[in-house]
Amino acid sequence: MSGALFPAQSLYIGMEVVIAVASVIGNVMVVWAVKINKSLRDTTFCFIVSLALADIAVGALVIPLAITISIGLQTHFYSCLLVACTVLVLTQSSILALLAIAIDRYLRVKIPTRYKRVVTPRRAGLAVVICWTVAFIVGLTPMLGWNTLWRLQQNGSISSDLVITCQFENVISMDYMVYFNFFGWVLPPLLLMLVIYAEIFYMIHKQLNNKKFSTSHTDPNKYYDKELNLAKSLALVLFLFAISWLPLHIINCVTLFCPECKKPEVLIYIAILLTHGNSAVNPIVYAFRIRKFRTAFQKIWQQYFCCKDTPALEIQPSDRKEMPILEPSQAAPPQVPQKEIVKFDPQQQQPPPSEQHQDKRTDSLQQLKEHPPLLGQNAV
Repeated sequence: MSGALFPAQSLYIGMEVVIAVASVIGNVMVVWAVKINKSLRDTTFCFIVSLALADIAVGALVIPLAITISIGLQTHFYSCLLVACTVLVLTQSSILALLAIAIDRYLRVKIPTRYKRVVTPRRAGLAVVICWTVAFIVGLTPMLGWNTLWRLQQNGSISSDLVITCQFENVISMDYMVYFNFFGWVLPPLLLMLVIYAEIFYMIHKQLNNKKFSTSHTDPNKYYDKELNLAKSLALVLFLFAISWLPLHIINCVTLFCPECKKPEVLIYIAILLTHGNSAVNPIVYAFRIRKFRTAFQKIWQQYFCCKDTPALEIQPSDRKEMPILEPSQAAPPQVPQKEIVKFDPQQQQPPPSEQHQDKRTDSLQQLKEHPPLLGQNAV
């Protein structure tokens, strides 16, 4: 690293430390909030916890390794390659977690009456396992041979003991990063999520704008309002992820398709900071956009950091319950309340005078027999 860039490098390391601390603390609070708030324990927040665990690993593991790489440490080739693959695994797990969240929200809006039967906790757990399995396969592919070792040996850039300056581009092939990682496992999921959220917003607005439907039943409106708010929050998480990771992938494309093009190191630092900073912004989005998380965060802060006694969190069941039948034609028309009809027996013995409320009922029934109401009148 040149001396002229040393201040930039120092600033980069300082910002990485701040991002690492914020990412670990914020995402630990996300997992903590789900633990103490039972109303957050459903399938969507199961995927959010998976995303938070990946972000915790970024702050606790990836960023310290990135700082080590920025120093230009001399390491064995495969040790450096394992560090780079760890970053790829966690990145891919975040993308797949966001895709699982988008599909989950789509099913909640598309099949609200059958959602609980289709998306069970067991299936959600299986989906999380599949996401992490695919992430490990995609991220560890360079360890299986798709790396730069053969190229470095051909041009004599590596010693016989395979010790190199540990940098990402020295061990990861740009062919892998662009064609396989970006074009295969990053860009398609992002485009698919964009289509899914567009369809979610379309379906919700269509239901909310249905005047006949909204005037006959109020519960579905409340249901779709909450689904809309949550979908906006999760779409914001997706948007922040895209703008955080696309610059680095664009730089990788420039490196592959234009090898002679010079890339300012300061620009590379900014792109790396954006990718790591994305792990710290999600808890902030949850705190400002999702009320249940905000309430849980306040309880954690007051009880465990300020040592104040706080009441237990109330379970907020409204938007996590399965929605009732939504067809407007099935909504029952309002009915006029009717009094309880009691059969009158003229030979029945009169009740004791002490029971005044029964005397009044008997008198009213006698008047009803002598003077029956006309048809069409309402007895209110």
